[in-house]
Parts: sequence; C-alpha cells; structure tokens
Amino acid sequence: MAPAEGTVRVSVAFSPRAGEVDQIDLVLDRGATVADALAASGLQARHPELDLAALTAGIWGALCERSDVLRDRDRVELYRPLRVDPKEARRQRQQAQRGVKR
Repeated sequence: MAPAEGTVRVSVAFSPRAGEVDQIDLVLDRGATVADALAASGLQARHPELDLAALTAGIWGALCERSDVLRDRDRVELYRPLRVDPKEARRQRQQAQRGVKR
C-alpha cells in the first residue's frame, strides 16, 4: 500500500537485549526527521529506563543525526552501548574453547 501524498513510511527499531527487537512501523509527514520518528515511536514509554538522547541512532546501519530527514521506507535504529569489547569477547570464547583459564 502506497503512503498518502506528502507522507513517508518508516520503521523504528531498538533491541533492548540480545535476541529481542522492538520495532514499530509509522507513517509520518514528508520532511519528518529521525527525532520526529523517535518521538512518534513510543519507545520512551515502552522502555522508560532508556535515555533516548544518549543512544546512537542510524538509518539502515549507517550512523545519522537526529536532524536528518527521513525518506520513504527508511529504518531508524537505536544502538545500545556494547557491554563487552567484541575483541575481548572473542578472546574469552577462544580461551574457553581451549580450556584455558586465566
């Protein structure tokens, strides 16, 4: 279904924990920004522990600014901070597979 004239369809996605994705599809006025999509998504209400302003945002995996204007079918993503450095996690997995204790 095509969006009404002067609107864009976007989705907003956030993964509060591994294996879980909170995604909502929105129809916004043309010219809407990433900040507009985040406000309309209701993420803050569903995840009150979030500080949306502190999280990094992206569109289809590319980092973006909150003021970036959205295009039809964009996917806005919020990225939670890493708990473990990926290199350190890989090193720990390799040690565990080898049976090496530190």
